Amino acid sequence: MFVDEAVITVKAGDGGNGCMAFRREKFVPRGGPSGGDGGKGGDIILESSEQHNTLLHFRYNPEYKAERGRHGEGSNRKGKDGEDMVLRVPVGCVVWEEESGEKIHDFARPNERIIVAAGGRGGRGNARFATSTNQAPRNSEPGETGQWRKLRLVLKLLADVGLVGLPNVGKSSLLSRISAARPKIADYPFTTLEPCLGMVRVSEEESFVAADIPGLIEGAHLGHGLGTRFLRHIERTRLLAHLVDASEIAGPDPERDFRIVQEELASFQPELARRPMLLVASKMDLAGEGKRLQAIEELAAREHLPLFLISAVTGQGVEKLKGGMAAALRVLRCSEAEAGVATAPASPATRNGPSPSPEGERE
Repeated sequence: MFVDEAVITVKAGDGGNGCMAFRREKFVPRGGPSGGDGGKGGDIILESSEQHNTLLHFRYNPEYKAERGRHGEGSNRKGKDGEDMVLRVPVGCVVWEEESGEKIHDFARPNERIIVAAGGRGGRGNARFATSTNQAPRNSEPGETGQWRKLRLVLKLLADVGLVGLPNVGKSSLLSRISAARPKIADYPFTTLEPCLGMVRVSEEESFVAADIPGLIEGAHLGHGLGTRFLRHIERTRLLAHLVDASEIAGPDPERDFRIVQEELASFQPELARRPMLLVASKMDLAGEGKRLQAIEELAAREHLPLFLISAVTGQGVEKLKGGMAAALRVLRCSEAEAGVATAPASPATRNGPSPSPEGERE
C-alpha cells in the first residue's frame, strides 16, 4: 500500500529532576550536599532512509514518545539520559509543522538527520547550589518538559523522468516496457491510482528512474479526478515525457489533449509547464491512416519539442525513446553542474513510493 501523507505527534522525553541529598558517611570528615543532576530527556530525530519508500508505517502508529531522563541521586550521581528515538522517513519526505504551516525540513538525500523535538534539560541537584555562604542548600530543580509537536509528513517522488498525460494514454504500459515495474494496466481510465516508479537501464553504466504519474484531467488542480494529490510527485522530476494517444479512436484533436495537461501543470505550479519535455506519440500500433499522428507531428514542430513515436505493445520506438530520455538527462545534469546546482539523484530503493505544503506549498 502506497501512503504519501501522514500526520504524527511526537513528544520528546522530559528531563529528570535534580536530587536533594546530603553526604553522611562514616570516616568522611566533611559531609555536605551531594544531590546529583537529573538526566536529559531523549530527542525525537527524523532520519532519511533508502530502506523506506512509503509513509505507511506512520499511518497506523501516529504517536511517538522518547524516553525521559532519570532523576538525580545522592552521592553526586547524575541521572541517566533518556534514549533518543529515531524515526526513519523515505528520501523525498517534506516535514511540516501542522499547526503553524511552517516547513521544517526537506529530506533530499539519504542519511540526513534533524531533531524535530528536543528533550528536556535535567534539573540541577542541590550540590550545584552550594556556595561559601550557603554550604547546605536545600533546593534543587525539576527537569524541563520535553518538546511536543504535531507534524505533517508529505512524500514527493524522487525520479528523473515523469510520465504525464491524460488517463489511458499508455503511461503504465510504457513504464512496464522500459523497466521491471509492473503497474496495473487495463483499458479504462484511472487504472493507475498511485504513482509507480521503475528503474530504466540504458547501459551497464547508465540508468535513470521514471515515474508513472496517475492520469490528469481538466480541472485536476482544482481537485477534479484524482486532484492535486499526485501532481506534487512531478515537482522533483528533471524531465517530463508527455504522452499523447496517436490511435484512431482517441479523437480528432491531439493538441487539445496536450493543452489540457499543460494547463493543469501550469495551474498547479507555473514552472512545471516550462520544464524540459519530450513529446511521445503512443499506441502507434493503432494509428491507422495516421491523421492524428500528423496533427501530433505538427504540434511538436510548433512547440519545438523532440517527438518520439512508440508502441508499448510491439516495442516500436521504445529503445529510441530510452536513448532520447538518457541523452536529455545527461544534458540537464551537465547544465546543473555548470550552474552549481546541487542535485539529489533518485535512488532505486527510495523511488517506489510523493504540494509544496501538504496541500501544495500550503496553499
